[in-house]
Amino acid sequence: MAIQSDFEEIDNNQNVLQKHVEFFDRNNDGVIYPWETFQGFRAIGSGILLSSFAALFINIGLSGKTRPGKKCPNLLFPIIIENIKMAKHGSDSGVYDAHGRFVNSKFEEIFHKYARTHPDALTANELDEFIKGNREPKDYGGWIGGLSEWKILYYLAKDKDGLLKKDTIRSVYDGSLFEKMAAEKINKKKHSEK
Repeated sequence: MAIQSDFEEIDNNQNVLQKHVEFFDRNNDGVIYPWETFQGFRAIGSGILLSSFAALFINIGLSGKTRPGKKCPNLLFPIIIENIKMAKHGSDSGVYDAHGRFVNSKFEEIFHKYARTHPDALTANELDEFIKGNREPKDYGGWIGGLSEWKILYYLAKDKDGLLKKDTIRSVYDGSLFEKMAAEKINKKKHSEK
């Protein structure tokens, strides 16, 4: 990875936000359909109900935003990865800039402001404070988007002590957490079959 000032870029011209969602493009065609979102959530260990909810919520919410100039909605609700930066919602942390690049200073600010119990992790209560601290007035869609993303992340990725670690949060931003979780699920399944 090449580092440029406060931003990180992926070598193959993808921004970090694109890498964040790429895991869910199960057939690598640059488009994420609801069934691929569902498969991705199942691959990281989510149950059928959460995976179904996530697939509908995410794809319905983001599809139109990533299809600029399209007047008619596509009932297959595709998310175009190349345009994912257009789907950035308000009331977020600002860790992704308007171009989908990772802003390290904004990432560090999360822990500087909210990690009071442990400097490198957030408790459930600290996460709630962080979510509330990012709310912009009357941005109800952004509030719902931020709350959903962070609560699902906490549910899936907290450690045994109920902490959401800094390294875990960083890895969700670049999508590497999803690959790791999927590999862990496969390893658990292999060990249980022995």
